[in-house]
Amino acid sequence: MSSPYGGRVGNVFGDGDLYMSNGGTKVFVEVLMLAVSASASREWEFRFAALIAAQDQAVFGRGAVGFDLEDLDRGDTSAEHARNKDFVLDTVDLALGRRRWDELGYDPPFARDYLRRFRRLVEGFDPSTAVPRSRGFPATEDVVAVSCARHRVLSPLSYYKACVFCGRDQE
Repeated sequence: MSSPYGGRVGNVFGDGDLYMSNGGTKVFVEVLMLAVSASASREWEFRFAALIAAQDQAVFGRGAVGFDLEDLDRGDTSAEHARNKDFVLDTVDLALGRRRWDELGYDPPFARDYLRRFRRLVEGFDPSTAVPRSRGFPATEDVVAVSCARHRVLSPLSYYKACVFCGRDQE
């Protein structure tokens, strides 16, 4: 697969504002899943966890994942927007704090940079100007509050019975 990013193959997040190689995407997803699994408790938060899980290239293909912030269903009111934005920022901060990174089995040298860049995108995003282009945010009926007993992370997609680490173990 060719890319507008100098021929590199990878994935794009935030409407093209954050490009990551396939390996970088894998790390980004893993560190975010560790964090979101520790903090999700409301329906919207489980939907966000499902969005992150849907970036698992072991299931959905290398170079075939990514999402735009415009496609997130942030809620109907400004209070819901703020609450959901705070959840995403808090989740990123938890990941930046290296939550459970010792369990990764490797040192992710670029993860903090990806997380900081993603955090800046989320902070600066204005949902009032968003024009959703796709159904990228998982619907409530596609999300389950299920955790992988082996890896202790959410496996929130109803049609995907493994977690992002189970897929990694089979590569």
